[in-house]
Amino acid sequence: MRRERIFERDRYRCVYCGESFPAEALTVDHVEPRVRGGDRSGGNLVTACGPCNTAKGHRRLSEYLLESADARRRFVEHALPRLWPRLRKALEDELRRAGVDVE
Repeated sequence: MRRERIFERDRYRCVYCGESFPAEALTVDHVEPRVRGGDRSGGNLVTACGPCNTAKGHRRLSEYLLESADARRRFVEHALPRLWPRLRKALEDELRRAGVDVE
């Protein structure tokens, strides 16, 4: 999926910090990092600002979201419904095991 379509879908808003940015300040983040087997499909890609994408890095999404209740809330509200079902279930399971309610 093309970056512009990801940005449009996410309304040019970082799914982690919630801020809106011009396209040139945004990046495409792989929810499941490519180094961990993630693909380039729309169900694995979200819009992130540079600082948030760098902060997440190659870690599992659950690791990053456990560090910040605000990022977790924004991600669950804005991006979780668009993830591939297997990624959504894995994230929800990992967060629940850590004692975090996803609802």
